[in-house]
Amino acid sequence: MPIAGLQGVSGSVRQSLTPICEKTDSDRNSDGGRLLDKSQTTGFFHTTKHDDRWWLVDPKGFPCIYKGIASVTPLHAPSAMAAFQSKFSSRTNWAAETTSLLRENGFIGVGAWSDTDALRSVPRPLAYTRILNFMNGYGRIRGGTYSQPGHTGYPKDCIFVFDPAFENFCDEHARTLAQNKNDPWLIGYFSDNELPFSPTSLSNYVAFPEKDPGHAAALAWLRARHGPLAGAQDIVPRDQSDFLVFVVDRYFRVTSSAIKKYDPNHLFLGSRFYGSNLSQPEIFRAAGHWLDVTSVNWYHAWTPDPGRLAMWEHESGKPVLITEWYAKGMDSGLGNHGGAGWVVKTQRDRGLYYQNFTLGLLESKVCIGWDWFKYADNDPEDTGADPSNRDSNKGILNNRYEPYNPLLDAMKQINERTSSLVEYFDQKTKIRFPTNCSPNLPHRRAALPCRYAPSRCPSRRIRERGFAASCDG
Repeated sequence: MPIAGLQGVSGSVRQSLTPICEKTDSDRNSDGGRLLDKSQTTGFFHTTKHDDRWWLVDPKGFPCIYKGIASVTPLHAPSAMAAFQSKFSSRTNWAAETTSLLRENGFIGVGAWSDTDALRSVPRPLAYTRILNFMNGYGRIRGGTYSQPGHTGYPKDCIFVFDPAFENFCDEHARTLAQNKNDPWLIGYFSDNELPFSPTSLSNYVAFPEKDPGHAAALAWLRARHGPLAGAQDIVPRDQSDFLVFVVDRYFRVTSSAIKKYDPNHLFLGSRFYGSNLSQPEIFRAAGHWLDVTSVNWYHAWTPDPGRLAMWEHESGKPVLITEWYAKGMDSGLGNHGGAGWVVKTQRDRGLYYQNFTLGLLESKVCIGWDWFKYADNDPEDTGADPSNRDSNKGILNNRYEPYNPLLDAMKQINERTSSLVEYFDQKTKIRFPTNCSPNLPHRRAALPCRYAPSRCPSRRIRERGFAASCDG
């Protein structure tokens, strides 16, 4: 089945892409690795950079692009539990059928918040990652945190990284990782999710009460720079940026040390940067010293910005893993009020968004893979869910375990061709298209004219590669 995004392309462009469109990759092992490019065999997942492209390397030494789904776990509301019992009858059957479904559609792994105990029990399990929640877990014990849509909130957007007890907590929390250190199908660990690394961290910490460890650490840092009488009034913009580096470096030093102490074999994948942090080079620079991979939850982008991807890799010196992104379909019957993903008309449009976005990631050379968020739709019956996860069409299945086949078909078209697509992009073929800018996907601003100059329009840029695009006008 050809890639849907290529339908309507004509002339020499379609001819040059026909070999990719009309067949799937034939040079991959059963777990997605490229058979022709075997690398160093370590028995565990690792990364490598070859010919200016980053790869995830599987335990057998084969480079691959990771394709995963996050939050692969059963739902808990009463009607969903009844549907689960009717369809699967047991957790064991669910794990086996879910693994088959994901493999059939070209996915090779499951992301954060997945039921990895059940999924690892099948004869040939998928690769997986784990989220450890160091700061979140410490905050629940310490107090002071609160719930925000999608993540945990901290007072004044200040994490408790200067608390003397935090380092000991991380060490104790990481002890159980020794149980996983010999598991070849564990890719690695996320330390937390969407922590607030505020550009005004120095002012925020200084504003805490005098007895707060964060206040003491920030004031000591400020006075070491500006003298023993320095206070909030002496803070200048460069101080804010440099202190943020200090905060980020300390957090990742502590968490990395704890992880690697008990499990030196698996990758440290970071804390899933998001929001305004994605435009702050100093955060990636500070984190990169401790990370093996930089993880990013990327919303509000129809097409990946190649400049931003390049900045993340350049500053951190590490490859990028996209760990959350999705679109919600208006045809799902759900309200779609929660969550940061785009709203589109149909499941087919969700699939086109998947294709458009992943093509940009594959072209970048710095991205080793992605996790779509997520396995199943939100269930409005689950009133205890996070506010961002109550009524939205995020899943590859609905909340009664019925698959969205138009979405999965489009995902499969890309997932089964990543090797061929990488080869195509790495040839650096220049393809030119008509310059008119019109969206191929419906979205909230579809009726508005494009606001970009022709040379800067992301829709035009991706169409010049020969694939479908959407206009972010």
